[in-house]
Amino acid sequence: MDYEFKLRTSNERAKVEDLFDYEGCKVGRGTYGHVYKARRKDGSDTKDYALKQIEGTGLSMSACREIALLRELKHPNVINLIRVFLSHNDRKVWLLFDYAEHDLWHIIKFHRAAKANKKPVMVPKGMVKSLLYQILDGIHYLHSNWVLHRDLVKHFYDILQKPANILVMGEGPERGRVKIADMGFARLFNAPLKPLADLDPVVVTFWYRAPELLLGARHYTKAIDIWAIGCIFAELLTSEPIFHCRQEDIKTSNPYHHDQLDRIFNVMGFPLEKDWEDIRKMPEHPTLSKDFKRSNYANCSLVKYMDRHKIKPDSKAFHLKLLLMDPTRRITSELAMQDAYFQEEPLPTQDVFAGCPIPYPKREFLTDDDQEDKSESAAKARQQQQVAAAAAAAAAAANGGTNQGSGDQGNQAKRVRLGPPPPPHTGQQQGGGNNGGNGATGGQQNSSSGQQQQDFHHVQSQQQGPQGMMFGAAPTGGGPQQGGGSYGQRF
Repeated sequence: MDYEFKLRTSNERAKVEDLFDYEGCKVGRGTYGHVYKARRKDGSDTKDYALKQIEGTGLSMSACREIALLRELKHPNVINLIRVFLSHNDRKVWLLFDYAEHDLWHIIKFHRAAKANKKPVMVPKGMVKSLLYQILDGIHYLHSNWVLHRDLVKHFYDILQKPANILVMGEGPERGRVKIADMGFARLFNAPLKPLADLDPVVVTFWYRAPELLLGARHYTKAIDIWAIGCIFAELLTSEPIFHCRQEDIKTSNPYHHDQLDRIFNVMGFPLEKDWEDIRKMPEHPTLSKDFKRSNYANCSLVKYMDRHKIKPDSKAFHLKLLLMDPTRRITSELAMQDAYFQEEPLPTQDVFAGCPIPYPKREFLTDDDQEDKSESAAKARQQQQVAAAAAAAAAAANGGTNQGSGDQGNQAKRVRLGPPPPPHTGQQQGGGNNGGNGATGGQQNSSSGQQQQDFHHVQSQQQGPQGMMFGAAPTGGGPQQGGGSYGQRF
């Protein structure tokens, strides 16, 4: 290339550092880049933007995929890519997005901490319904354009799983609008050159991974996104991941995950052949038959799981059919949006906060020290789990050697359950994380066990008045306050 031409085009090219102020305003850090909250230097508008700096140099496959799709996709519930900046000096790529102040992970975490501290949080009764409807609307648009998102929940480091790819706009023209972000794992599925399983054998954060993926399905469809939405919906209703598995994700090309399947069966029950006729065609079905016994899950069902969280099976939300084991019977996003659940009061609103004050704090700025501390903490947690796993495996192997002919000992040695990392203090907001596409921060997920978890309720309590909390228990002391008709404890 002619040197003078290169120099001239370089001088003419817009530079992100000349147009935006973002230094010291980092709000997210993840595997694929840094995210900054930015404003225009010329003061032409007071709008906040999200600047995502792609990790590494040059254009990765994930970045190319995200840019190519977002330049074509335009929908109120899909994050808007405004501009792409290429820095030839340091070979960096910057993506400019609309800025979202909140995400589902931080919303759930906020209510969980409030529950632990017994502090009431007032939100509209129909907030969860509005969140779900807008998520379905965005996914329906993607599916209508032959796009699988495949990663509605963001996988941070190796041990943290969060619904952080579902953003919620703060104060502004799009207040309370849901935005689906991070298209780095999205794929067109109208005419793949080869089975999608050959391209990416392991997709979707594994707590939210559909059973057909865990059983090695070669040709999976948009039903995997519907399963993930069902998991998110259940987490909004119960405040805990429905298929929480304590073992780390296995970073191999083998999609089979024993402990995750065990968790699904403990909630849903073991699938009958009449409920999933094609289960025998799954590549990992022989392994499934060898590892699991249907009788061990005879008393497990989704009805019983939801009943433990005060969600009655006669509620319309229960019959959305988002969580069906057979992907061919799983409801589509279009049919789900037409369900009677969305036709009854309170109706879903464009502003999920329904004009009420937003109780959630704004994102905190991160420092490099914060990131280093979090990386070191995550590395130590992983190291402790690896040491514990190695010790347990050695003990199991020793027991297996002294008990000849015991097949169960061998199987236990292969499937060591790793203990969870120490739970963070729930009374404090945790900073850090990754927003995928738009600046969503993250933090360590609280332990989700027993009564320590906060209950999201669906059916309105007869004991409560018109005002209460949607995500937690009713305020203690005193009767219902006047003028609280726009709030509610139950959905």
